Amino acid sequence: MRRIFIVLLLAVLPFQAYGQDAPKAPSLSLKDLRGRTVRLSDYRGKVVLVNFWATWCPPCRAEVLDLIRWQREYKGRGLQVVGVTHPPTNVREVRRFIRRFRVSYPILLGERETKALFIEGETLPVTIVLDREGNVRERIEGILLPEEFEEKIKPLLR
Repeated sequence: MRRIFIVLLLAVLPFQAYGQDAPKAPSLSLKDLRGRTVRLSDYRGKVVLVNFWATWCPPCRAEVLDLIRWQREYKGRGLQVVGVTHPPTNVREVRRFIRRFRVSYPILLGERETKALFIEGETLPVTIVLDREGNVRERIEGILLPEEFEEKIKPLLR
């Protein structure tokens, strides 16, 4: 009986610790559309939404207008949206998409391995929420809904 209790305790502890002690975001360095190197650590001190997306992904296209709006409205409170493309990536199509939707936040060129640093699986879009210290606070698979933004991200902006 005591052995079962210890096994259960050890199984539950990591989940409790994750809520209290969020893991650090991996060190990440990617090129933007102009070929400049951008590091995730460049945004330390801000609440960062790392949004994995693709031009060929309908849900990604659907959420981009909210991301643009949130970037504009909450930039002064420390929000930074960073889009990371998911392959296959056609840079010409990415540039066309950015112009068409007037994307106002940085777009970085990612690889499959880039997304795998944060989360497994093929779901797109995926948004990783980092707090001001660079800790991973949330992993949101699918469209980031306004209700989720209110509940999970706005409190970090206070």
